[in-house]
Amino acid sequence: MHALVDHIDLVVSSLERSLPFYKELLSAWGKVYDHTIEGERGEEVHYIGLADGGVAIGLRESQTEGDFDRYGLGVHHVCFSATSREQVDERAGWLREQAEIESGPEEYDYVEGYYAVFFYDPDGLKLEIAYIPA
Repeated sequence: MHALVDHIDLVVSSLERSLPFYKELLSAWGKVYDHTIEGERGEEVHYIGLADGGVAIGLRESQTEGDFDRYGLGVHHVCFSATSREQVDERAGWLREQAEIESGPEEYDYVEGYYAVFFYDPDGLKLEIAYIPA
Protein backbone atom coordinates (compact mmCIF):
# COMPACT_ATOMS: atom_id res chain seq x y z
CA MET A 1 0.00 0.00 0.00
CA HIS A 2 1.29 3.46 -0.88
CA ALA A 3 1.51 5.90 2.05
CA LEU A 4 -0.57 9.04 1.68
CA VAL A 5 1.93 11.20 3.62
CA ASP A 6 5.70 10.90 3.19
CA HIS A 7 6.94 13.44 5.76
CA ILE A 8 5.87 16.27 8.03
CA ASP A 9 8.25 19.15 8.78
CA LEU A 10 8.11 20.81 12.18
CA VAL A 11 9.83 24.03 13.19
CA VAL A 12 11.35 23.89 16.68
CA SER A 13 13.16 26.43 18.83
CA SER A 14 16.19 24.18 19.43
CA LEU A 15 17.42 21.16 17.48
CA GLU A 16 19.70 20.39 20.41
CA ARG A 17 16.66 19.95 22.67
CA SER A 18 14.06 18.57 20.23
CA LEU A 19 16.10 16.08 18.19
CA PRO A 20 16.84 13.75 21.15
CA PHE A 21 13.20 14.04 22.32
CA TYR A 22 11.76 12.95 18.95
CA LYS A 23 14.37 10.21 18.40
CA GLU A 24 13.59 8.66 21.77
CA LEU A 25 9.84 9.10 21.26
CA LEU A 26 9.98 7.22 17.93
CA SER A 27 12.34 4.50 19.21
CA ALA A 28 9.36 2.56 20.61
CA TRP A 29 8.39 1.72 17.01
CA GLY A 30 11.84 0.49 15.93
CA LYS A 31 15.28 1.61 14.77
CA VAL A 32 15.27 5.37 14.09
CA TYR A 33 17.31 6.97 11.31
CA ASP A 34 18.47 10.60 11.13
CA HIS A 35 19.11 12.02 7.65
CA THR A 36 20.38 15.60 7.55
CA ILE A 37 19.97 17.97 4.60
CA GLU A 38 20.43 21.67 3.94
CA GLY A 39 17.12 23.52 3.80
CA GLU A 40 16.12 26.17 1.28
CA ARG A 41 17.49 28.93 3.55
CA GLY A 42 20.72 27.10 4.32
CA GLU A 43 19.39 25.73 7.61
CA GLU A 44 20.10 22.25 8.95
CA VAL A 45 17.08 19.95 8.58
CA HIS A 46 16.94 16.52 10.21
CA TYR A 47 14.55 13.90 8.82
CA ILE A 48 13.97 11.20 11.40
CA GLY A 49 11.84 8.14 10.99
CA LEU A 50 11.83 4.37 11.13
CA ALA A 51 14.39 2.43 9.14
CA ASP A 52 11.63 0.15 7.79
CA GLY A 53 9.64 3.04 6.29
CA GLY A 54 6.63 5.15 7.10
CA VAL A 55 6.18 8.88 7.61
CA ALA A 56 9.31 10.86 8.48
CA ILE A 57 9.39 13.88 10.79
CA GLY A 58 11.51 16.81 9.65
CA LEU A 59 12.94 19.11 12.31
CA ARG A 60 14.43 22.54 11.65
CA GLU A 61 15.09 25.51 13.93
CA SER A 62 12.82 28.53 13.84
CA GLN A 63 14.16 31.60 12.07
CA THR A 64 11.57 33.97 13.54
CA GLU A 65 10.55 35.06 17.03
CA GLY A 66 7.26 34.12 18.66
CA ASP A 67 5.42 31.24 20.23
CA PHE A 68 3.43 28.52 18.52
CA ASP A 69 -0.36 28.89 18.47
CA ARG A 70 -2.10 25.66 17.51
CA TYR A 71 -5.36 27.56 16.97
CA GLY A 72 -3.70 29.91 14.51
CA LEU A 73 -3.08 29.05 10.89
CA GLY A 74 -1.12 25.80 10.64
CA VAL A 75 -1.02 22.36 12.22
CA HIS A 76 -3.18 21.72 15.29
CA HIS A 77 -1.49 18.45 16.30
CA VAL A 78 0.25 15.34 14.97
CA CYS A 79 -0.87 11.82 15.90
CA PHE A 80 1.40 8.78 15.96
CA SER A 81 -0.27 5.40 15.43
CA ALA A 82 0.39 2.85 18.18
CA THR A 83 0.40 -0.89 17.58
CA SER A 84 -1.39 -1.62 20.87
CA ARG A 85 -2.85 -0.09 24.02
CA GLU A 86 0.25 -1.37 25.80
CA GLN A 87 2.46 0.73 23.52
CA VAL A 88 0.37 3.82 24.34
CA ASP A 89 0.82 3.05 28.05
CA GLU A 90 4.56 2.43 27.67
CA ARG A 91 5.12 5.73 25.83
CA ALA A 92 2.93 7.55 28.37
CA GLY A 93 5.19 6.22 31.11
CA TRP A 94 8.23 7.57 29.27
CA LEU A 95 6.47 10.87 28.59
CA ARG A 96 5.72 11.46 32.28
CA GLU A 97 9.47 12.03 32.74
CA GLN A 98 10.03 13.94 29.47
CA ALA A 99 7.04 16.10 28.60
CA GLU A 100 3.76 17.62 29.74
CA ILE A 101 0.83 15.25 29.29
CA GLU A 102 -2.42 16.99 28.39
CA SER A 103 -4.67 13.96 28.91
CA GLY A 104 -4.69 10.20 28.97
CA PRO A 105 -3.87 7.58 28.36
CA GLU A 106 -7.52 6.74 28.24
CA GLU A 107 -10.36 5.82 25.90
CA TYR A 108 -11.93 8.60 23.87
CA ASP A 109 -15.31 8.36 22.15
CA TYR A 110 -14.04 9.36 18.68
CA VAL A 111 -14.52 5.75 17.50
CA GLU A 112 -15.00 2.54 19.46
CA GLY A 113 -11.82 1.45 21.22
CA TYR A 114 -9.89 4.69 20.53
CA TYR A 115 -7.15 4.77 23.19
CA ALA A 116 -4.72 7.67 23.31
CA VAL A 117 -2.42 9.98 25.20
CA PHE A 118 -2.14 13.68 24.27
CA PHE A 119 1.04 15.55 25.17
CA TYR A 120 3.33 18.45 24.25
CA ASP A 121 6.80 18.44 22.74
CA PRO A 122 9.54 20.69 24.22
CA ASP A 123 8.14 23.70 22.32
CA GLY A 124 4.51 23.11 23.23
CA LEU A 125 3.50 21.48 19.93
CA LYS A 126 0.59 19.15 20.64
CA LEU A 127 1.19 15.49 19.84
CA GLU A 128 -0.83 12.32 20.29
CA ILE A 129 -0.17 8.60 20.36
CA ALA A 130 -3.31 6.60 19.58
CA TYR A 131 -4.26 2.98 19.27
CA ILE A 132 -7.31 2.55 17.05
CA PRO A 133 -8.45 -1.07 16.66
CA ALA A 134 -9.19 -2.22 13.13
